[in-house]
Amino acid sequence: MKIENISTSKKTIEKRVFCFGETVLDIIFRDNMPIAAKPGGSMLNTAVSLGRAGIPVYFISDFGQDHAGDLIHDFLLENGVSTKYISRYTEGQTAVALAFLDQLQNADYSFYKNFPEERLTAPIPSAQKGDIVLFGSFYALTGSIRPKMMTFLRNAKSNGALVMYDPNFRRAHLGDLETHKPLILDNMRMADIIRGSDEDFMNVFGASDANQSFQHVFGAGCPHLVYTKSSEGVDIITGGYSASYAVPPIQTVSTIGAGDAFNAGMIYYMVNSEFSIGEFSASCWETMIGNGIRFSADVCQSLDNYISIDFGRQVSKATPPPAPSP
Repeated sequence: MKIENISTSKKTIEKRVFCFGETVLDIIFRDNMPIAAKPGGSMLNTAVSLGRAGIPVYFISDFGQDHAGDLIHDFLLENGVSTKYISRYTEGQTAVALAFLDQLQNADYSFYKNFPEERLTAPIPSAQKGDIVLFGSFYALTGSIRPKMMTFLRNAKSNGALVMYDPNFRRAHLGDLETHKPLILDNMRMADIIRGSDEDFMNVFGASDANQSFQHVFGAGCPHLVYTKSSEGVDIITGGYSASYAVPPIQTVSTIGAGDAFNAGMIYYMVNSEFSIGEFSASCWETMIGNGIRFSADVCQSLDNYISIDFGRQVSKATPPPAPSP
């Protein structure tokens, strides 16, 4: 793939990215045998991909003062992610997720959590105009997290930051859907863009396609939906633009982190581009989706939950490549 040199305008753009979400240690199984252990959590995965791509990114989360937590903390720093807003607790332990890969390399999860009563004790930052905030997954539904998260999001919206939400709602949480669905709708109301998978919208709303999903998204007050369908492609629906994009075939090793890397690809474009909320042109969307597809494809070809170091070095020195045709 040819990637052109980045324009000098990139150096004049000062934007920060804040990823707000859970931290887990992923232990990955294939054929019921453990094959890898990786720092994980959806927003952590996105933050690491952005850090490897040279984007200034801050991770807002909490995890234990234990061996797993030390491993994760060091890993974040090594990959260009600021840990300034990480809380480390002594009561409880860093969460663990067992990820069992099926024949299509998709993962089924089991979670093991032992959290303290008080969460997120570190100072919470203030996102400003031009900054980009990503939040989501089950962390954004957690009662002990939500008050601080909602205050952070309201301030970000008031200050003019762009807010992006990824529901990432797993089948493991379907038993509590009645409780969580109103919170998901509240989260959608806070977002300028929602990027969710077909599985997310089927799990939460029983929606079978992008049009049905957009009805729920728009009804909640968010004007922009990016709807990913794994190897079947990507749909965009907004108030004034819609399109579908194909995904090139690849040799998939693991899909863990694929959606998170897609988010990173979109945000990579936002950081390196001049635009305002509400001014997303067809060209903007096409280039964002092109980046999301490329970032996601790189992740799917390894057992890492994030883009490779080599790919990160490549894109950190290049402009977003031309978008795929709708």
